[in-house]
Amino acid sequence: MSSITVIIPTYNEEAYIKQAIQSVGFASQIIVVDSNSVDNTAQIAEEMGCEVYLRPFDNFSNQKNHALQYATSEWILFVDADERIPYALQQELLAAIDSGKHAGYKLNFPHYYMNRFLYHHSDNVTRLVIRKKCHFEGSVHEKLIVDGTIGKLKNPVLHFTYKGLQHYISKKDSYAWFQAEQMLNKGKKATYFHLAFKPFYRFFSSYILRGGFRDGIPGLTVASVNAYGVFSRYVKLMLLKRGMR
Repeated sequence: MSSITVIIPTYNEEAYIKQAIQSVGFASQIIVVDSNSVDNTAQIAEEMGCEVYLRPFDNFSNQKNHALQYATSEWILFVDADERIPYALQQELLAAIDSGKHAGYKLNFPHYYMNRFLYHHSDNVTRLVIRKKCHFEGSVHEKLIVDGTIGKLKNPVLHFTYKGLQHYISKKDSYAWFQAEQMLNKGKKATYFHLAFKPFYRFFSSYILRGGFRDGIPGLTVASVNAYGVFSRYVKLMLLKRGMR
């Protein structure tokens, strides 16, 4: 059976990290790369037998690439502190890596909001990969580059995405600054067209095209905040261009 190293990036996740680690107990090695948390995240991880590496945060790709150098297993599974790998998914991914069919696999992440999973607000993200065939690029929504074919697993990850509306909006604002800085570095501009059309299309795509309306009020809320995140990104790009951050 092929071995798996789980990599968990953290920052102030003491309320979540224990359950995340427990859910990946099948792994041969668990690495926590911590962005100098000021709570007990690193201590909890160490007490549970994880290898903990402290690194000041600069971007998401560098954090995970840093952790990769300490991995010893053939396969890598990337898990966030607010995610859980249920038993059915454990069995599916173990069977997948032993099959030798692909160099990596996408996992399904239905969003969790207002005490329910939103199956029409879900993402398929590559998280399970052969160690020697992967690296990350990008600073905000980092991209996992894999040398080889990518398969897809069926059983979902339990992803406790948002810790309330205020946390959700704050997270969008934080990402928006990173995204605006990337756009500024690429010489992109923000216009009133972007401010009006882009957020509207994000709402339409999330709520109508992807079936978010089937998730009730939580689906409407998520679509609205997603649209706000796009609006915030272009407003921040305008501010950066005027030196007004």
